[in-house]
Amino acid sequence: MTDPAYTDPVYKTALGSSTKDKITLLGQDLAEDVMGTVGFGELAFWLATQRRPSPGETRVFEAVLAALADHGFTPTAIVTRLTYLSAPDSVQGALAAGLLGGGSRFLGVTEDCGRFLHDVLAATESTPADEAGWDALALETVENRRAEKKFVPGLGHHVHKDGDPRTRRLFEIAAEEGLRGPHLELFAAIGRVHPQVLGKTLPLNGAGVCGAALADLGLPLELLRGFALLARTAGLIGQLAEELRHPVANDIFLSVDLNNQPVPPDPQR
Repeated sequence: MTDPAYTDPVYKTALGSSTKDKITLLGQDLAEDVMGTVGFGELAFWLATQRRPSPGETRVFEAVLAALADHGFTPTAIVTRLTYLSAPDSVQGALAAGLLGGGSRFLGVTEDCGRFLHDVLAATESTPADEAGWDALALETVENRRAEKKFVPGLGHHVHKDGDPRTRRLFEIAAEEGLRGPHLELFAAIGRVHPQVLGKTLPLNGAGVCGAALADLGLPLELLRGFALLARTAGLIGQLAEELRHPVANDIFLSVDLNNQPVPPDPQR
C-alpha cells in the first residue's frame, strides 16, 4: 500500500527540461532562443555559471578552449588513437581513454594553477595596488614554495623554453577585454620574480595561464579541469578524424611490439 503521507519528490533544475512540444534550457526556449543564436563556448560558460557571459568573457573563455584543444602527439592523443585501433566500434571508448589521461602532467595543470593562485590570494589581507606590490607577493609565494620543496604550478615547459606563445596572447586578450584580474596579475608577477629565487628563468606555460584566466572569470575552481577536458575533447575528435584519413596508430603499436627486448625479471626489493 502507498503511504497516504508520501508525496513524489521534486528535483529542481535550471538546466534542461522537456514537455511534449517544447525544450527549455537555462530558462530559454532551446529551439528558438539558443540554437543558431548562442555559440557553444558561450553556452558552456552559461551552463557552468547559470549566467550568460558578456562578449568579453566569452572571448576570453573561448581563447582558453582554443589554447587547450590540441597539442599534437601527447599521451592523451596517442592513447586515443591506439584505443580506436583496438576498438574501432567504440569512439566513445577512444575519447574516454584520452580524457582519462588528463592529470597533473597534462591538462590538470590548468586546475592546479588556478587553485594555487586562488589559495595565495585568499590568504592575502589586501590585493596589491601596483606592480611592485604584486612582485612582493609573488616573491614571497615563490620563496615559500621553494622552502617547501614544491614546484610552482604553471611554471616551465618542456618545449617552449623561451616563452609559451599562448601565454602572451591570453594576457593580451584578457587585457583588451578588461578581464586581467588578480589571478592573472599574480601569475604575471611570478613570471617576473621567480629567477631571483630559482636562479634560472622558466616560461609561464599555457596551461597555467589558462587556469589563471578561468579563475579570473569566476568559474568554479572544482570545474577548471573539466573545461580543459572540454577543450581537449574537440582535439581528440580531430585526432580520430586524422587517424581515419592518415592512420599511424598501427605503426606506433608495431614500433613497440617489434622492438621490445626480453630481459630477466627484476624483482622489487
